[in-house]
Amino acid sequence: QAELGLNEHHQNEAINYMRFARFKRGLCLKTVDSCFQDLKDSRLVEETFTVDEVTDMLDGLRTVVHSEVESELINTTYTNVLLLRQLFSQAEKWYLKLQTDVSELENRELLEQVAEFEKSEFTSSNKKPSADLIKPKLAPLNEGGSELLNKTVACLQEENEKLKTRLKTIETQATAALDEKAKLEKSLKDLQMIQGDQKTNGNQDITELENKVAALKSQFEKTLNDSTANQKFLEENLVTTKHDLLKVQDQLSTAEKELEKKFQQTAAYRNMKEILTKKNEQIKDLRRRLSK
Repeated sequence: QAELGLNEHHQNEAINYMRFARFKRGLCLKTVDSCFQDLKDSRLVEETFTVDEVTDMLDGLRTVVHSEVESELINTTYTNVLLLRQLFSQAEKWYLKLQTDVSELENRELLEQVAEFEKSEFTSSNKKPSADLIKPKLAPLNEGGSELLNKTVACLQEENEKLKTRLKTIETQATAALDEKAKLEKSLKDLQMIQGDQKTNGNQDITELENKVAALKSQFEKTLNDSTANQKFLEENLVTTKHDLLKVQDQLSTAEKELEKKFQQTAAYRNMKEILTKKNEQIKDLRRRLSK
């Protein structure tokens, strides 16, 4: 049996469309046949006709057949556009962009392959449409699009936890840097106080203290600059991480709302809601009866 290179589900969809197209084609051929039959019944009532009469009949027949065929071709074009619209709409729900190659529509090899597929599917086997092919089954909640949505939610939740852990680490590093900065400032103040208390000593002690203070001050400034740069980097990283966390939380909220909306559209949810509504009405009626 000829195949189209599609999976079973999509091949069944193609068979359904080909069955629809064969039905429309049959109606069009019947319409053309009826045009000729109408001409025979209405105009061919005499044994001989002049050239002008034959020309007039053929012109009239051509006009009718031309109108019928043109109408059917236009309707076929619009039908194909509606079919593409269904496919594109389904793709856009998952943010997909489909592309078509119009040049492949006149590929003789592919057209012959489709013709062979139609012949094997409808002519030789003389298959009848089955209920499973015509009426698609409702996909379970945890399969198809819902399964993809659940996976997306799980990924977003995992990424959210990672960002929370990263945020805690950065906050801890920032706190440690601030504590170190405070300790260095306190050490500088203590050294300055010591320098002020020992001004009365000899010139040698003063010189040594000044040298020590200068060295400590230089080291402090270097450490302070490093701490300031590290603090700035940590603060920027903290802001970026918070933005990423908010973005992921927003995506997670949107995905959960989409999942909730998809669940509310299922038949099970609607049936449960209908049952609850009926039970509420029965309870109200019992209360009214009890009050009477």
